[in-house]
Amino acid sequence: MLLIAPDRVVSIDQLVEAVWNGRPPTTCRTQIAICVASLRKAFRTAGYTGELIGTSAPGYLLHSAGHHIDSMEFAAGVDSAQTLARHGDVGAAADRLGQALGLWRGLVLTDMSSPVLETEAELLDHRRLAAYEQYATLQLQLGRHREVISELTALVHDRPLWEQARAALMLAHYRSGHRSEALALFRQAQRVFREEIGLEPGRVLQDLHTAILQEAADLVAPTDVAGPLSVAAVSPQLPWGATEFVGRQDEIKSLDGLLRWAREGVSSVGLVVGRPGIGKTALVLHWARRAAPAFPDGQLYVDFERTDTADAPAVLLRALGLSDPEIPRNYQDRVREFHRQIGQLRLLIILDGVPDDGVAHDFVPKAGKSCVLLTSRRVLATAAQVRLGVPELTPAESVTLLGSLVDDGRVEEDRVAAHRLASLCDYLPLALSAAAARLVAKPHWRFPHLLTRLGDRRHRLEELSTGAPVLRRVLDSVYRTLSPAAAGLYVRLGLINGECIAVWEAQALLDVGAMAAQRLLEELVDAILLEVADTGPDGWFRYRLPTLHALHAEETAHAEVAAAVRKAAYDRVLAAASSHVKCPADSRAIPALRRVD
Repeated sequence: MLLIAPDRVVSIDQLVEAVWNGRPPTTCRTQIAICVASLRKAFRTAGYTGELIGTSAPGYLLHSAGHHIDSMEFAAGVDSAQTLARHGDVGAAADRLGQALGLWRGLVLTDMSSPVLETEAELLDHRRLAAYEQYATLQLQLGRHREVISELTALVHDRPLWEQARAALMLAHYRSGHRSEALALFRQAQRVFREEIGLEPGRVLQDLHTAILQEAADLVAPTDVAGPLSVAAVSPQLPWGATEFVGRQDEIKSLDGLLRWAREGVSSVGLVVGRPGIGKTALVLHWARRAAPAFPDGQLYVDFERTDTADAPAVLLRALGLSDPEIPRNYQDRVREFHRQIGQLRLLIILDGVPDDGVAHDFVPKAGKSCVLLTSRRVLATAAQVRLGVPELTPAESVTLLGSLVDDGRVEEDRVAAHRLASLCDYLPLALSAAAARLVAKPHWRFPHLLTRLGDRRHRLEELSTGAPVLRRVLDSVYRTLSPAAAGLYVRLGLINGECIAVWEAQALLDVGAMAAQRLLEELVDAILLEVADTGPDGWFRYRLPTLHALHAEETAHAEVAAAVRKAAYDRVLAAASSHVKCPADSRAIPALRRVD
């Protein structure tokens, strides 16, 4: 964790999450301190007397000065090569990229069971492949087509939808006298693109295919590379989305509305919102790959859940080819430089997990030809040509997703139980994936066994967070963004029946006035933790707390709210219940007590 963030403070909380995957022991902070002490001792024993690992609130940092860290040297090499390429020094740029790629020795961070490090490993490997794609393009400009065929073949095998890499391999084969292999690569692309994303290959591949058929003169290997390097389109920056994707046809059709502005060369904005774990990211990445041909200058991606807002402009500028010395230090200057760089480019820019309207305002272009697609766990007021709220999957789609994730016949064996499992998961893709992971890890389990474990509401969230605590972590992260008053109401809602929540219940839980209670309820609606159910006979809105949210709220209440405070809140609701009409769907006269003791 310290090596992948040199010269930056890594908090103890981040270290705990990486080491124990969301299930830390009570002594976790002490154990982290012991581990750091052991590391320091190991370096002293090896003869290094300086302070390699420093203590800096709220955690530790690794000082890189005077040391060689391969990932840093790789990143610096890529930046240097891109600068050389922009100044027309193709040969030096190719050599510098070759040196940077030479630092790699197989897969990175192997044998690590931490989801945090697995994500970092995937990002590093993506950067390696993108760097090799750039390297191959430079080698072709230098006439070194035979040298890149072997590794380009491996890259296309691993990333069959990367059009730039496939085009480079087609050109390398053609220049090597392998015309049939070059044409076969295009036919393979047609098949893969149709099967995977339902589209034909993009303009780059189609134009190259036509040029090969016509034996165009400009395909001949260059003999003079002294001229300036033409800047290619931005390499694909999208991470891998969900391996299995089902349904969402209406949502995809809505997003396709953005393509009209793209065809007209006009900037546009799409906004996708939805509750935590609903599959917003999977949806936009799936759509982005289908829509790639409409954005010939490339795709950019930044995840605000993993990237600080202050760092986001720099991430985008690096993706656009700027080296660190060329990136301004001031945040606003970086934002302005980002808008200057994208200019009239036709890019698809995905901003995933945008925290608020202020961040959206900074990154949405006021002019140009790019499309910006935002996802958020909050309702944003940002103006958008397409606004989309992502619902739960349908029961049938949920079972289909389970069947694709647990592909050993257990779903077909007991579809009734599979439907029941989908219901217990709130038809939420993240929860369904967690349940499927449990079944895959336990091939001797059948659906009834997992249903029994999930049937106990006190342990359901725990069962869906075992091994990969993403669900609980996502809900925690949203909860921590609430105002103190709204957070207090949220956890107390876990003490009562959450299927139909009236304003008077919120009043009683917090002992506040009606308007104050409704403001806090609406804050929870904006955070997409609460849903509007209907309008009650008193004219006030009534709300619904989804089951998994209710379990999280209840769990958090018992962890953070004293028993006496919980009991007092419930007693106030009980006292107020006699003078109010409950929802028709709720046959109880009073709300259900949730483990107050």
